[in-house]
Amino acid sequence: MSPQGLLFDFLDAQLTIGGVPILWREIVGNVFGVASAIGGMRRQSWAWPVGIVGNLLLFTVFLGGVFHTPQDLDLYGQAGRQVMFCAVSIYGWWAWTSTRRRARRTGIAPGVGTDVVPHWATNRQRIGIVVAMAVGTAALSFLFSALGSWGPVADAWIFMGSLLATYGMARGWTEFWLLWIAVDVVGVPLLLKAGYYPSAALYLVYAAFVVWGFVVWLRVGRRSG
Repeated sequence: MSPQGLLFDFLDAQLTIGGVPILWREIVGNVFGVASAIGGMRRQSWAWPVGIVGNLLLFTVFLGGVFHTPQDLDLYGQAGRQVMFCAVSIYGWWAWTSTRRRARRTGIAPGVGTDVVPHWATNRQRIGIVVAMAVGTAALSFLFSALGSWGPVADAWIFMGSLLATYGMARGWTEFWLLWIAVDVVGVPLLLKAGYYPSAALYLVYAAFVVWGFVVWLRVGRRSG
């Protein structure tokens, strides 16, 4: 079979659980997401390209009406944030590898086997996060509603929270874990209601994982400080 044929077979492959059809690419995309989160907690630069692979797969999943997924629903915020993830991940990949290269030149490493030093955002940066979250969610709610997105307000909240959390991770802000918790609280009910069960399950895993990651980064930040 040709590579193109294998690709189409993978895109169409489904798994049925309890009578509910689930795309394998949704499962695989979320596995890459978990791997990226683990790499982020360990402060490893490989987390970024691994995450990009998962984002590309999930982009096709959340445009259910376009790609004719079993859910047949378009979540423009969920799909759009995969594009955003790719863009911010490129920046994060560059930022973390730059830290490693700079450490090698100066002889001062950010940490054994790591590429970033966790630290708190400044008060001004925290205010910026809150303002951006509020304004961005309001603006995107109208946009996603106009586009016909399913659940536009929740979709907008998840998009902005994900954007700010990913940017915060790239900057090394410990607060980015707290932003992920805010995303999970809204994301789990939305995805369960929409029928994206593997993604909802991943959000539940993240809910526990981000607490662990927050504690890890908090301890490392205190030792580094």
